[in-house]
Amino acid sequence: MCTLEKRGNIFLLTLTGTDEHRLHPNLIDSLAAALRRLRSESASSSSVLITTSQGKFFSNGYDLKWALVDKVRPQLMSKKLRALVYDLITLPMPTIAAVTGHASAAGLIFALSHDYVLMRKDRGFLYMSELDIGYKIPIWFSALLKCKVGSPAVWREVVLKSAKMTAEMGVEMGIVDSAHSGAEETMEAAVRLGEELVSRNWDGKVYADCRKTLYVELLNSLGSDETVGDYGEEEKPIKTLSRL
Repeated sequence: MCTLEKRGNIFLLTLTGTDEHRLHPNLIDSLAAALRRLRSESASSSSVLITTSQGKFFSNGYDLKWALVDKVRPQLMSKKLRALVYDLITLPMPTIAAVTGHASAAGLIFALSHDYVLMRKDRGFLYMSELDIGYKIPIWFSALLKCKVGSPAVWREVVLKSAKMTAEMGVEMGIVDSAHSGAEETMEAAVRLGEELVSRNWDGKVYADCRKTLYVELLNSLGSDETVGDYGEEEKPIKTLSRL
């Protein structure tokens, strides 16, 4: 699952264990609970969140083995991840993903939901695998990618070529903020960045409000996921565009 540790004004959220950190509802619930606790403990001071993981994976995406049993489970998993992304976008502090292993599909989306992405360069790929495994990406994935990465050429590389990107490739594409020699160095860089951001002593609510304005298109897309047949309360289904 995950742990949340407070080190001064820095909160360290760690996906624990040596598995693939698949985004099963139980893991998403654990992450959401940690963010709720973080909100309550950081209300009176400037803080930063660093998210990282143990093992060779940051997150290998949705738990498809669990989900593909029926049509309800994909909707549940998607709804919970969208709620988690909303929680990150509205969190009243800067957020940093310290990616020390592979981040694939929904796992890459989870990493990109943070304000900054730092990554080790000696191991691990960023990989939007949907095209390779025969799934359409949902509109909200696309909205997040477009909010975070400005170049259509990079959108094409990530989505329409399913490129497996190293940390250094990610830096060149504008997806990764900095690349580091190993897991320890990546975490050290994340802490340094976190301390720099904390020292600005920003008002957390104002920070979150600015982020919400910046990513309003993403927030507006989180109410539905057409690939799992979840069209939200006001949308009418046209057709299901996924094998899920």
